[in-house]
Amino acid sequence: MPPRTTPTERQKRLGGELRKMRTAAGITADQAAGLLGLDRAKISNIETGIRSISPERLRTLACNCDCSDEAYVEALVSLARPDGRGWWERYRGSLSAGLLDIAEFEALATRMRTVHIAHIPGLLQTSDHALELFRAVLPPLPEHEIALRLAYRIERQRVLEGDTPPEYVAVVHEAAVRMQFGGPKIARAQLEHLLAVSERPSVRLLVVPFAAGAFPGSGQTFNYLEGTVQQLDTVQIDSTHGPEFLTGESQLAKYRTHLDWMERIALSPQASRDFIRNVANGL
Repeated sequence: MPPRTTPTERQKRLGGELRKMRTAAGITADQAAGLLGLDRAKISNIETGIRSISPERLRTLACNCDCSDEAYVEALVSLARPDGRGWWERYRGSLSAGLLDIAEFEALATRMRTVHIAHIPGLLQTSDHALELFRAVLPPLPEHEIALRLAYRIERQRVLEGDTPPEYVAVVHEAAVRMQFGGPKIARAQLEHLLAVSERPSVRLLVVPFAAGAFPGSGQTFNYLEGTVQQLDTVQIDSTHGPEFLTGESQLAKYRTHLDWMERIALSPQASRDFIRNVANGL
């Protein structure tokens, strides 16, 4: 296959994992090239996500790197297999690559955990709520761009639907519950939507009340996307410049601990629904 000009985060992640495997085994790029019957430049391109690698060559590399974790190797093979064009590819060239990467990671995730302090999670937003957020950015977005982002947001939300959706754990702070983006009517409809979605078996919605006090990373919004093996988990952080992706082992461990803390101080699912219902009734 010809080299890619703009590899996705998933493709770059695969390449990074292969580089980590190779260097941990003390195998040079030249040795890997000879082993796989490729030139050294192609090894470099594979490790940066520019070129693909066949499942057969991946298994050969893993075997010669003495990687005995079969689940990890098979998870890498799944990432390496040529896949069909995901629905998000229809937006390539219209929306940023980072936004499309989020949808791809969500589609691959076996479980998702998220923390939101001032906003409702994107996968749980109503269209009216999302529109208010899209209209509150700098510089202002033109209407056609807002409509495009809304259509994309709605398609992203479908990951929580279907017969076997991934488990979704959303920790939402009271501040986000009480925000009235668009005024009381839109805010109340958003809270009622949260209540309805929280009844789905795959969704666990937890509210952290003001009374819970301090917690780590106050104010930070992030998503923790679990892969088929823990080594392939990904943390996605929102920023004003677009999404950022973290994959380091210590980074993943830190955010897992952060999530555990937030879930520990949050209200139970039923108490969270009662809390949201009380706020909605006051609007």
